[in-house]
Amino acid sequence: MARSALLNVMVAAATKAGRGLTRDFGEVENLQVSRKGPGDFVTAADHRAEKVIREELQRARPGYSLLMEESGTIEGTDPQHRWIVDPLDGTTNFLHGIPLFAISIALERQGQIVAGVIYNPVMDELFTAERGNGAFMNNRRLRVAGRATLTDCVIGTGIPHLGRGDHGRALMELRHVMGEVSGIRRCGAAALDLAWLAAGRFDGFWEHDLSPWDMAAGLLMIREAGGYVSDASGGEKMLETGSVVAGNEYIHHHLLAQLKNARKQA
Repeated sequence: MARSALLNVMVAAATKAGRGLTRDFGEVENLQVSRKGPGDFVTAADHRAEKVIREELQRARPGYSLLMEESGTIEGTDPQHRWIVDPLDGTTNFLHGIPLFAISIALERQGQIVAGVIYNPVMDELFTAERGNGAFMNNRRLRVAGRATLTDCVIGTGIPHLGRGDHGRALMELRHVMGEVSGIRRCGAAALDLAWLAAGRFDGFWEHDLSPWDMAAGLLMIREAGGYVSDASGGEKMLETGSVVAGNEYIHHHLLAQLKNARKQA
């Protein structure tokens, strides 16, 4: 698999930060932890990983802007390019010793995501994608699963928790989807969920109230693996609305229909 120079920069940043996260994961009981809000944690590991990624990206492309979960927006001199970074997606999993968390880095060019990296350092699974060049996991080409009916599918989702999201909407949507599928999974790291959908592990996925850094890389990955993504209304404003629905052509359509039915009864 041939990678562009920019994708190599992103991979190097993710893997370097991943080594630090793996060390911190082994010492998580000693890690300094604070709260951003009810149910939302931030750790010293978040900050260390973000610092490593920022330094690596800025060394390679000093003019690019950044949008980072912990640091927010950092304006660069190049208005055409922006890095979108989540240094640790799945912080709650991380703090509880659950090895499902990831680093997510996307590159946006003129408003369009053109490259993405999602890396789970504990499992050493590196997901990469470039616009027009496909999606890969550890150099293996990815394709979304081919199942065409919900009854055969395992669907990933996010479930709101303390202080976050619309709990009533989530329960209504779960009610409409769970009776139609083989299983529903809530893994706690949206970036990883999207990468797993691109890899064919999940057949579909939906979630609300996400931030751009949660999904930017994953949206490209799914499309490059042959999948379909939209917001919950079927539009293209995922990064603006914070909602995403994804799957192959058939499952994406069926999931949108179930969510629409849920809204009618809300």
